[in-house]
Amino acid sequence: MAKYDVVVIGSGPGGYVAALRAAQLGRKTCVVERDAVGGVCLNRGCIPTKALAHAAEVCSLARHGAEFGILAENVSVDFAKVQANKDAVVKRLTGGVGFLLKRAHVDVVAGTGRLKGRKAVAVTLNAGGEETLEADKIIVATGSEPARPKAIPFDGERIVTSDEALRLSRLPESVFILGGGYIGCEFASIFAQLGAQVTVVEMLDRLLPTLDAEVAAEITKALKRQKVKVLVGTRMEGIQSGASGVKATLSNGAALEADLALVCTGRRLLSADLGLEEAGAKVENGAIAIDEHCETSVAGLYAIGDVTGKLLLAHVASAQGIVAAEHAAGRNARMDYRCVPAAVFTNPEVGTVGMTEAEAAAAGRRVRAAKFPFQALGRAVAMGETAGFAKIVADEATGQVLGVHLVGPHASDVVAEGALAVALEATVKELAHGIHAHPTLPEALLEAARAWLGQGIHA
Repeated sequence: MAKYDVVVIGSGPGGYVAALRAAQLGRKTCVVERDAVGGVCLNRGCIPTKALAHAAEVCSLARHGAEFGILAENVSVDFAKVQANKDAVVKRLTGGVGFLLKRAHVDVVAGTGRLKGRKAVAVTLNAGGEETLEADKIIVATGSEPARPKAIPFDGERIVTSDEALRLSRLPESVFILGGGYIGCEFASIFAQLGAQVTVVEMLDRLLPTLDAEVAAEITKALKRQKVKVLVGTRMEGIQSGASGVKATLSNGAALEADLALVCTGRRLLSADLGLEEAGAKVENGAIAIDEHCETSVAGLYAIGDVTGKLLLAHVASAQGIVAAEHAAGRNARMDYRCVPAAVFTNPEVGTVGMTEAEAAAAGRRVRAAKFPFQALGRAVAMGETAGFAKIVADEATGQVLGVHLVGPHASDVVAEGALAVALEATVKELAHGIHAHPTLPEALLEAARAWLGQGIHA
């Protein structure tokens, strides 16, 4: 029986980061991984979808190149090469993670791990047989997978989840997307820019229902400009596939036909068959219950990432991984979920952090919001990307920045400044007094802050 200070089950952005931090702290560490190193994020999530999103953006730029005096005639998509580039990106980054683990002297065991009591992990090896790893501390980082509602007859070819969508061998002429959340909107933008006819069906009254309402409205307009058909307040009543495509019936009585149906209705947490209950850990609706140190109800047993059901974001998993590893090493590390940025990689992008106006009101805060449009920003105009805005939500009495919400070019990058402002409890006045380089996109936040103060210059 091999003995370790820390054994991590899963090597996604939470698991491998936890393992590397534990190794940095001098702990003998092992990672158990049943699939590919890097988990969902690097193999079937964040990274491959962003590679596709960039290809879609390049395609869109080429088709609109004449606006900048760049003439590119007969722009077409070689989808096989698009996929090959995506695969190369994934291979490079997963290889990089493997190198980092090796350099840190973290052992990697290929197999499926299951708790064997509170101090050991039984591994069913991919190569056959079983191995038991004794561990002083265990970190569960098994992640999630696309939800597969039982009422939908998935076939992996015509009716698919995001996993299969990333492995398509050809670009479909038409796509029906069920679900208008982050993943559904990203794929809608990707497929539409590459030339497919896209329809998004969302049962709630708007797309991106968890985000700021104005942000959601702006993305809806952007998708419609990309000729995406958006149906909100609509349910799918039935769907079937055949040799020629899929047919779906909707609650409004309409029928849809498409080459492909992509179902993006949430994710399932992978907490089953891990031996958690037997070990004494508390599991609620599939989510492993943890405290602020990412420790479960069992001392020395930690859980991080999607499987905790906190925030299903790769960067949250990484932050939890560091906290868990440090606490396992005796440090008093804690998680703080009050300032977690998020991004949606549509075109234009979304960047958001902190409270929306509605959330602040529900929390009993009196707030005021101000916006600055990208159409009035020099850098955005020069880029020809003027859709969207920067919005600041702040406490009306103190001016404390409570939330920042952006739709526009590189919003996923610009939101970092907003995240820092929220985390440091900065005021709008402090944000407005910071000198920003010109011409740059983050100037939108400076302008929004000045607008909040009633001192707007450029709008």
